[in-house]
Amino acid sequence: MRSYECVFILRPDLDEERAGEVAEKFKSLVENHGGEVTRLEKWGKRRLAYEIAHTREGLYMIMQFNAAPEVAQELDRVLKITEDVLRHIIVRQAA
Repeated sequence: MRSYECVFILRPDLDEERAGEVAEKFKSLVENHGGEVTRLEKWGKRRLAYEIAHTREGLYMIMQFNAAPEVAQELDRVLKITEDVLRHIIVRQAA
């Protein structure tokens, strides 16, 4: 298994409960595919460097996990099709 870090930015108009549900969805996706989430942290609402979809702010979340490369690919696919996600990036952490 490899170590990954995922940062995703959610729409700022989501309430706390909905943001938690979305983050839990991604966490359970990793765990259901045999991965292990080591950290899931909410950074809060921050100003974006540039406007995305007419939005200037976003809710930042960070998730670190250990998983096979296929799990990271599946997470990337799901992040792309989730409407509540403005942007995301998944990077492999150095060993």
